[in-house]
Parts: sequence; C-alpha cells; structure tokens
Amino acid sequence: MGNNKGIAKSGMTSQEELFRNLVIEHQEMVINTCYRFVFNREDAEDLAQEVFIEVFRSLDRFREEAKMSTWIYRIAVSKSLDHLRRMKRKKRFGSLKRLIGAEDPGEDIADSSSDSPAETYAAQERLKILQEALDTLPDSQKTAFLLSKQEGFSNQEIADILKTSVSAVESLVHRAKKNLHDKLYAYYASN
Repeated sequence: MGNNKGIAKSGMTSQEELFRNLVIEHQEMVINTCYRFVFNREDAEDLAQEVFIEVFRSLDRFREEAKMSTWIYRIAVSKSLDHLRRMKRKKRFGSLKRLIGAEDPGEDIADSSSDSPAETYAAQERLKILQEALDTLPDSQKTAFLLSKQEGFSNQEIADILKTSVSAVESLVHRAKKNLHDKLYAYYASN
C-alpha cells in the first residue's frame, strides 16, 4: 500500500519517467538527424514527434541487442526515409496538378529572415541542388553518407544503426561520395 502512494504521489510510472528522460536526452539528436534528411526544421520537428511516439509504443519491446541511442537513431532514419518517399509521391502528384493548371500559390515563398534576397536565393539554390543530388542516391547510400558526414558517426556506429557490417558501411559511404561528386560536377560543369 505504501508503494502505491509513492507512485500516485509522483504521478509517473517508471516507464513514463524513462520515456521522459529519453526525450530530454535524445530530442535534439533526433531533430538534427531528421533535418539532415528533410532539410526543413518544421518537418524535422514533426518527424521527431513521430519518432518518440514510436519509441513510447515500442519501449516495452526494446531488446538490449543494441544501445538505446542506436535504436532511436534507427527509428529516426526510418521515419525520415518514409517522409521522403511520401514527399516524392506528393511531388509527382503536384507535377500532374501543374500540368492540368492547378498551381499552388503558396509554393516557393522566400524566407524573409535573411539580409539579402540574392544571398537567400543563392543559399536556397545550393541547398536545392544538394538535396536533389542526395535524393537521387539509393536510400542505403544516402543514410550512410548523412550519418557519417553530417552526424559524425563512426563506421561501427553506422553499421549498428543500419544492422550491417563495417565494410558495407565503408562501401556505401564511398559510393555515395562518388555519386554525389559525379552529379554535382555534372551540374556545375553544365551551368
């Protein structure tokens, strides 16, 4: 009976407290990981919420085969890739809408927070070109590249996240760099 009072008094079960601590500890990491894939802060924050909903729902099924952070990263990468696939489908649908004359007037509104419109445009163009080049990579290459170059993970950590070998990660990162180099070189050489 004394035990129940303690739980009722604190208002949280140990699982809720564990979850709250996970969110506090990993929230920025998850948002940053998602952002590296989607290049949009609001989308990244929305995806982070989806990640933590998934973590909460699956917490009781977590097996300690991997570190908790590795497991959370795996969910973040998966949610980000799912989001990109949905966006590609929407983009194809949007192209069809434009063909039949149903333009979206809200598209491509410039961000007013920059000092110079020319700088904003140039930065948006570079980001768009990089994102398009990244989007052409196979998901496995894109994921390995972003986790390595943007997040700074070691090849062993990436292998744990992707459930693959270190040599496979090295190969994925190498091919991703080569493919990005070729695509970006071709783009800038033609312009």
